[in-house]
Amino acid sequence: MQAYFVKKLLMLPLILLGVSFIVFVSIRALPGDPARLMAGPEATQQAVDDMRVRLGLEQPLPIQYAGFLMDAVRGDFGTSIRSQKPVSEELASRFGATMSLAAVAYFFATLIGVPAGMAAAVWKGRAPDQIVMIVAILGASVANFWLALIMMDYFAVQKGWLPLLGMGGPAHYVLPSITLGLLPMALVARMTRSSMIETLEQDYIRTARAKGLGAFRVYRRHALRNAMIPIVTIIGLNFGGVVGSTVVTETIFNWPGIGRLLVDAVRFRDYPIIQGVTLLAVVSVVVVNFLADLLISVLDPRVRFG
Repeated sequence: MQAYFVKKLLMLPLILLGVSFIVFVSIRALPGDPARLMAGPEATQQAVDDMRVRLGLEQPLPIQYAGFLMDAVRGDFGTSIRSQKPVSEELASRFGATMSLAAVAYFFATLIGVPAGMAAAVWKGRAPDQIVMIVAILGASVANFWLALIMMDYFAVQKGWLPLLGMGGPAHYVLPSITLGLLPMALVARMTRSSMIETLEQDYIRTARAKGLGAFRVYRRHALRNAMIPIVTIIGLNFGGVVGSTVVTETIFNWPGIGRLLVDAVRFRDYPIIQGVTLLAVVSVVVVNFLADLLISVLDPRVRFG
């Protein structure tokens, strides 16, 4: 287990290094000149050139990347072009809001998706299975921005049961977390169903039933544990999609997270903010996948010894 952990841990810096290079180059391929935006539309070419020197954009890309990498290792992602605040300060003020929303959305997706998938597998081909599959297909097909607008109109505007915008108490999490968690819930339900059906057909499940074990104990203790391996995998892999979806969800619900910060940064070509947000999101996804790999190795020792 220790060797497996060290191997996975050593891979993290290489992954982050590759991602940082891709992010750095991709951002500078965006159309628009941040120096011109900062100097203003009426600025002279000399003022724009001075701004470019101030931002370090006149240097060759390899030198810019080396400087960015050295600063990033120290936790310094530069200064926002738009707000003139340190990027680390901007990220720190927004990261908690995004992660709390993603955590609630993922809790909702897992809490509903896993039992629904189990029920569909146990009653395969019958009414519960058909209902779960219809809901899962709808959840995977519905555009989250359309769902958000429909729920906002009905639950917040017409009924007044839930707050419309912003971040506050628990009630503020309901609509955005459902919007954000619907797709992963559908994926988790479908994966749980497929994995449980395959597991329930194994010989050791028939043996457990032949020994007289109750159905609930067979499903919970024997079937679910082995079925959880692909479920944990899909949860870890889909975390990146959830983080990416926060851009749309936070914009619609005026949620003060890094997704909304990224939208504003792209509009103003704020390179340091875009780099900081993207790298922070990537680090979060890599860490979650790393933890998912470790959990899978605990559930199935063959993974770490294979």
